[in-house]
Amino acid sequence: MHGLWSDGSSWLPVIAELRAMGHDPVAAQLGLETFDDDVASVRRTLATVAGPVLLAGWSYGGAVIGEAARGAANVTALAYVAAFAPAEGESVSELSRRHPGSLIPKHVVVTGGYTYIDRAHFGEVIAGELPPERAALGASVQKLTRIGLDRAAVGRPAWLDLPSHYLVTTADRAVPPVLQREMAARMGASVTEIDSSHAPVLTRPREVAAFLDKACAGA
Repeated sequence: MHGLWSDGSSWLPVIAELRAMGHDPVAAQLGLETFDDDVASVRRTLATVAGPVLLAGWSYGGAVIGEAARGAANVTALAYVAAFAPAEGESVSELSRRHPGSLIPKHVVVTGGYTYIDRAHFGEVIAGELPPERAALGASVQKLTRIGLDRAAVGRPAWLDLPSHYLVTTADRAVPPVLQREMAARMGASVTEIDSSHAPVLTRPREVAAFLDKACAGA
């Protein structure tokens, strides 16, 4: 599951690595209009996969997988990549304000009820390791996100019942590493840390694939 201001193609570099390892990954497409719609989209995608499934979420996608996996018999474990993991009654918005350090509030742009990241600062906020031209490409294909999407409070998350794995990105300027570690600890997740910006799916695909491959083995 992808994050805000992105779509399923953000996983393509990781998908290529996983396929080379013998996995058969599928990326869901989230509408980024309402949280409930995004959860429904993931459940529709899950219905097309026989399983067993390691359900992985990047950034906002972590909140979605915690909800979508509940009651999904083919999901055997969860993987979080620099992802939000709200507890019951919490929201992504609430968690994002818990610690300072995110550049999102400084560079988010509001337009007609939707948001995006200021294109001139996309690389700085999301994927600092990318060369300027590649960062510009990422900035140019952002998906507008409905205001208020991240304020939805989640129900009882599936990480209470399933094995969980968390990839902490220590150079993250969107979701502070201290928050990532806190969420991983309360989940009881198996933790891996890498020196990466918020978007290792773009900047460190081989390492993300290795993390997910290991999570599959431990599921």
